[in-house]
Amino acid sequence: MYRSAKELRSAARRGELTSHTSGLAPGFVQANLVILPRDWAYDFLLFAQRNPKPCPILEVGEEGSPVTVETAHEADIRTDVPLYRVYEAGELIDEPRDIGRLWRRDFVFFLLGCSFTFETALKDAGLALRHQEEKVTVPMYRTSIPCRPAGRFRSSPLVVSMRPYPPRDAIKAVEITREFPAVHGSPVHLGDPQAIGIGDLGIPDWGNAVRIRPGEVPVFWACGVTPQLAALASKPPIMITHAPGHMFVGDRRGHEYRL
Repeated sequence: MYRSAKELRSAARRGELTSHTSGLAPGFVQANLVILPRDWAYDFLLFAQRNPKPCPILEVGEEGSPVTVETAHEADIRTDVPLYRVYEAGELIDEPRDIGRLWRRDFVFFLLGCSFTFETALKDAGLALRHQEEKVTVPMYRTSIPCRPAGRFRSSPLVVSMRPYPPRDAIKAVEITREFPAVHGSPVHLGDPQAIGIGDLGIPDWGNAVRIRPGEVPVFWACGVTPQLAALASKPPIMITHAPGHMFVGDRRGHEYRL
């Protein structure tokens, strides 16, 4: 547990934090990361605007600058995420812990809202988080729901994260999270996973499977891993992201993003 987001980022910068960030530095905003060359940045901005559930934009960096302004005070996007992913022409080529050597003057970073932000509100309402109880990364799944294309970003599948709840708590979770549209907001689906193209909840595409107890229903939220599938489909020459579950944690409080 970290007392502040800055403390967490410092641990990531030193290479001491290597785990997922759910439940760490609770109460602070968490964000997905996308870094692209300038000539691809507008297309991604349009992709995010057309797909606001998986890609709610919190901050866009200045060209060539790795320093945050809105979500955190002068954090360094090159070092302050626990684990990164590097894609070249649609292929995952590396998972470094620091991208300083890869940084370019034409890079533009995007920080997108993450559902880990509203997990504090869920816990405050007495709604348990199974992935935290089981000390694993939240399960994430590729769906059959298509995203809208934009420019060179082709249509690609929506990715969702899943948290199971009894029906009454699922309704409460919907009511709470719809007040956080900047960090994915309300769920995109409840119940039968096959209705959105998920064949087996026991085999997530990212993260770890969690137990679903008798009487519980799976609840699915749009997920910021979605742009990584867009990268596979659209093949930008280079695109750098966070590794699933390993988020950027900002200085702003999660409640600041509540309606």
